[in-house]
Amino acid sequence: MPRKIVAGNWKMNNDLSETETLLKELKKQVIPEDVSVMVAPSFTNLYAAFESVREHPIQVIAQNMHQSTKGAFTGEVSAAMLKSVGVKTVIIGHSERRAYFNETDELLAEKVNTALENEMQVIFCVGEELSDRENGDQFEVIQNQLENGLFHISNDSWSQIILAYEPVWAIGTGETASPKQAQEMHKFIRDAIAKHYSERIAKETSILYGGSVKPANAKEIFAKKDVDGGLIGGAALKAGDFMAIINAFE
Repeated sequence: MPRKIVAGNWKMNNDLSETETLLKELKKQVIPEDVSVMVAPSFTNLYAAFESVREHPIQVIAQNMHQSTKGAFTGEVSAAMLKSVGVKTVIIGHSERRAYFNETDELLAEKVNTALENEMQVIFCVGEELSDRENGDQFEVIQNQLENGLFHISNDSWSQIILAYEPVWAIGTGETASPKQAQEMHKFIRDAIAKHYSERIAKETSILYGGSVKPANAKEIFAKKDVDGGLIGGAALKAGDFMAIINAFE
């Protein structure tokens, strides 16, 4: 069975003080034993966040990393650097990285390889633009992103992979894929894994939904068979909203 996971992607929000305050609020809460909870602060606050929750079940993860192990890449952060401050999971392929920083499927495949070689867990993101859905191309787009960015890895490496489906048209827009749309795409993704790898791997892989998840809609989305949790943006910046989402599983 796939793990239930709720991961908060804080994006470029929260300075050190705000990071410490939010984590302090979250640490007061009771985390359900059957839900893995993750938060992704900015690079500058990763170590402070890790130290803050060292004795707590909340896991601190990174929003991105460079594909090279080291070198003359000003402003970049390597897998080894992340691991040195306690981070063992990284988000790769978020739609904002694809759109604003021109990260291609080929580049993302390199990042996946580097993460796996460094024994890191990966949250790999896929998602279509509004124009893709309007043209009826959403399944082809997702299939290509999976094949080009992820489907080169070995069977054994899937134990380190979490998937996140994030329809680009529903990120930060207030729009949300309907629970039916989310389930439809999550099933498509799981079937694609089963076809390319095996039914066992497909059944064990957690697939998260990311796209304007809020306390008001989380329960209905999480109730769908192939939705194993969420990659949460704006709602993860408020402790009460984030905990409501964490507690939204049936």
